[in-house]
Amino acid sequence: MIDRELSRRQMLATTAYTVAGLTLATSNLSAAQQEQAQKKQRTPPGFRLGVCDWTINKRCDPGALALAKKIGLDGVQVDFGGGPDKDPLLFNAELQSRYAEEVKAQSMRIASLAMGALNEVAYKSDPRAEKWVDQAIDVAQAMRQRIILLAFFSKGDLKNDAAGTDAVVSKLKNIASKAEKARVTLAVESWLSAEEHLKILDRVGSPAVQVYYDVANSHKMGYDIYKEIRTLGQQICQFHAKDNEQLYGKGAIDFQRVRAAMDEIDYRGWLVMEGTNVSLGVEESCRYDAEYLKTLFPRRV
Repeated sequence: MIDRELSRRQMLATTAYTVAGLTLATSNLSAAQQEQAQKKQRTPPGFRLGVCDWTINKRCDPGALALAKKIGLDGVQVDFGGGPDKDPLLFNAELQSRYAEEVKAQSMRIASLAMGALNEVAYKSDPRAEKWVDQAIDVAQAMRQRIILLAFFSKGDLKNDAAGTDAVVSKLKNIASKAEKARVTLAVESWLSAEEHLKILDRVGSPAVQVYYDVANSHKMGYDIYKEIRTLGQQICQFHAKDNEQLYGKGAIDFQRVRAAMDEIDYRGWLVMEGTNVSLGVEESCRYDAEYLKTLFPRRV
């Protein structure tokens, strides 16, 4: 059974982040100005559309920003690179600087960072992965990023692996305080259900550990994704938009219902395209999907 008191404490801690920031920002304003600022803070903005750099064949390549701009997107999710035989490429300070330069040159954004290498260098069992996540927080700070996707697929899969899950919970507990201080969210993406994710989050007990929700992965597992989004609520820090079968709007994922569920949990932010069906070619398929998503997830709501 999920410890709801822990969930409540997580929510309070998350609220404290928000209140502290709002108080600092408005402390020197008049009463009317403070009221207006608080109203603006409460009003959710619209959505931003991005793409995973590996989806457009630009993994850990700053050139992904120019291509995403050409496609008509707002930004890119940047993978750390690396794998079983080499450390993540994004640990290199020169490469981080190249991203900063390209962000400015293209007037684009980085939606979040992702440690896809954890699929092969499993966080639950490989000592290198624990060190990588620790160092990734430093990279996120240097690059002014707030979300690091931690991938738990392939060798890192946690489904029906109680011992592996216990190991991951222990390691997340150890790193959570550093992530909290850095204001970086470690986002778990896996084959687990909403309820299984919540159990992990409750056991870790930190607002710095949340869920990266992939609608197509969860649909593939047979989960009711529209219910799951509501169940996870504000424990979801970001979304992958994906349809494993068709171009968006033509496959199994009902993005209108996804948007309705997002509205109920007050989610506004990034929707990052991954694994796009490339029947039109990579660039044209991404452009098609982006244009479709813009009709449901506009910049202003």
